[in-house]
Amino acid sequence: MFWICIAAVVILDQLTKYAVAANLALGQSWPLIDGVVYFTYVMNKGAAFSLLQGQRWFFIVITIVVLAVMLWFARGIPKSDRLLQSTLALFCGGALGNLIDRLRFGAVTDFIDFRFFPIFNVADSCIVIGAFLLGFCMLIRPKIGATKDDI
Repeated sequence: MFWICIAAVVILDQLTKYAVAANLALGQSWPLIDGVVYFTYVMNKGAAFSLLQGQRWFFIVITIVVLAVMLWFARGIPKSDRLLQSTLALFCGGALGNLIDRLRFGAVTDFIDFRFFPIFNVADSCIVIGAFLLGFCMLIRPKIGATKDDI
């Protein structure tokens, strides 16, 4: 399940990026839902919110280190803990999807544009959802079902 989820995220991420690059010119925007969400093709040489522009090798090294730590950590997760397995798979798949872009193009393809928020992609979404769920798994889930004395 873990590896299938990672593969699914990477495939979906790369297919959507390919579709945008094949159908839009760099900088071009197309309304998916006019006035709400657009596909806007941009290449981001930085991190989230376009921070640290031009630090390609820094991001490649950091991503590889984070992926190695996450994959090492995932080895100890019981197969029965599907939530935590899926959480790490989302995070790893997203990181791997953006790593592929950095290695291939020197920048990450972004295209989901709400106009009031920085433009992002499927991999970014999976990383954010994975990080949120990881926080839930580590901080909140252990307290669910705990007695007053346990907390």
